[in-house]
Amino acid sequence: MNLSLLLIADYYSSDNSSTNMDLIPNKIALNIGGGTEVFVTGFIAPIEYTQSNYHVEFAWDGLANLRVAVPEKEYSASVFRSFLPNEAVAVGSVWQIEQAGALALLRQLHPNSDLDMRYSEGECGTPGLWACLRAYTDEFADILFRIHAEFKLGDGWFTPSRFTGHLIINRPEETVSFFQMHVPEGPVNFEVSWEDEKSWCDSNWIVDTGFCAQMELRAGAEDVLRDVTTRLDSEMSDSTGITQAEAERALNCQFYKSEHIDWVSMESALELAQAQQKPIHVISIDGPLADEAC
Repeated sequence: MNLSLLLIADYYSSDNSSTNMDLIPNKIALNIGGGTEVFVTGFIAPIEYTQSNYHVEFAWDGLANLRVAVPEKEYSASVFRSFLPNEAVAVGSVWQIEQAGALALLRQLHPNSDLDMRYSEGECGTPGLWACLRAYTDEFADILFRIHAEFKLGDGWFTPSRFTGHLIINRPEETVSFFQMHVPEGPVNFEVSWEDEKSWCDSNWIVDTGFCAQMELRAGAEDVLRDVTTRLDSEMSDSTGITQAEAERALNCQFYKSEHIDWVSMESALELAQAQQKPIHVISIDGPLADEAC
């Protein structure tokens, strides 16, 4: 994992409860009709890499042979209504996803999915399930979401960096036009912890990180997502849409206090510090601040 340098001058604000966006209070209600049935396809690609190659050297079959539990499954509308707010919301608003629907979907990937984010040796992850209304028109609404979950693999745990995705609703028909829940790509996008009696550590826990090329649930074709988001963005105004980056920031702020800080690049920090005669605080880290992979 590459060493990162994050810099921030002491005049930057950490008060970012609304992610620094002035939201226009145009609110809409979101619904999915009771008769809706959604066909979801699941994918888990073979594990390509772990930092210490433990899944090979220690012959941990639970990780080496990790595959999707149910490749294809049909769901009722109630599962996807779990992703909707209980009241009318404005663009940029965030709300908690109901656990029952999220777990039903996650167990299509792995039957022992868990939302408690338990780690070995008494450490704890950052649990949560949050959604955000990114954009809407009279025809469609785009909901962005982020979920933290783990899979119990025999004597250990598999922790994806995060599950993110889109739920696109056809508003007049109250149907699901597209759904995707996936683990984003990256040099490292999961962590595993495994209890092994042969471990050199007194706690008997081995911890490793790695990369999985695809871990995903999807309903609908990618071109649907592309076409609808293009249409939404072309018709977007301040009251009917925000950017993908702004929606992701709004979600990230629900999980990590560090996301409330307006981090800037090294170059910008140096320029601002010199112009305003402010000191720079330098933090050196060896992994990402905004996911569960490290």
